[in-house]
Amino acid sequence: MPVKIYKPTSPGKRRKSGYSFSEITRKKSEKSLVVSLGKKAGRNNQGRISIRHRGGGAKRKYRLIDFKRDKEKVPAYVASIEYDPNRSARIALLHYKDGEKRYIIAPLTLKVGDEIISGEEAALKPGNALPLRKIPEGSFIYNIELKKGKGGQLVRSAGTSAELLSKEGKFAQIKLPSSEVRLIPLECKATLGQVGNLEHENIIIGKAGRSRWLGRRPRVRGSAMNPVDHPHGGGEGRSGPGRHPVSPQGKPAKGGKTRKKRKFSDKFIVQRRKKKR
Repeated sequence: MPVKIYKPTSPGKRRKSGYSFSEITRKKSEKSLVVSLGKKAGRNNQGRISIRHRGGGAKRKYRLIDFKRDKEKVPAYVASIEYDPNRSARIALLHYKDGEKRYIIAPLTLKVGDEIISGEEAALKPGNALPLRKIPEGSFIYNIELKKGKGGQLVRSAGTSAELLSKEGKFAQIKLPSSEVRLIPLECKATLGQVGNLEHENIIIGKAGRSRWLGRRPRVRGSAMNPVDHPHGGGEGRSGPGRHPVSPQGKPAKGGKTRKKRKFSDKFIVQRRKKKR
């Protein structure tokens, strides 16, 4: 998908880029697969801010995505490739032979009219979902389950894919996009291929207002606050965060380790992700 570059007719449009939407084949979403989505503005179930700098943004409706791919041995054809405001990837509308309709995350090479299927006997082509024990080593996969039947939780954003390295006993070793190598049960499902919309990472927002449309509010540096508002606040003139940068709650920031020392999932991690330099 090519990226659309805007002419610099104003400071906000200079170096701004966006989607061309050339791969989108339908603008109106399937009514039976859409539900209303309320505003949360970063609040939890107690009404307290748990994620800062969220709020506002354009009104959205939620598309119900089939992450489980539990409709097995029933062929479906791709009716349309659509835009989803709730995720970076594109979604594909499937029409099954029995008349049911479902949305899935669209892989890179999927086109309207293609036939896909889920199940152990499915062919090895992009869009088909199989258990990991039926997928050959070296394959690229996405929408990977962590628990059998729970639905895909890993590798769902635009342009991402994981590699199935090997199979040992009841587990498969999978290299995730973060470079972490993790053990995942062979009975868990995954979808073959790579998530589409590769150019998502090249989009340049261009102006602050466009971030507000996406529901992102302005951030204020901790060092610009008062001591009562942030651990970095206060001081005469310009003063940095000190020896150890922290969050407003006092947790280490900018590279500080916050992972629990005895976390349950430690035994499933074969190789930790590489640090950014």
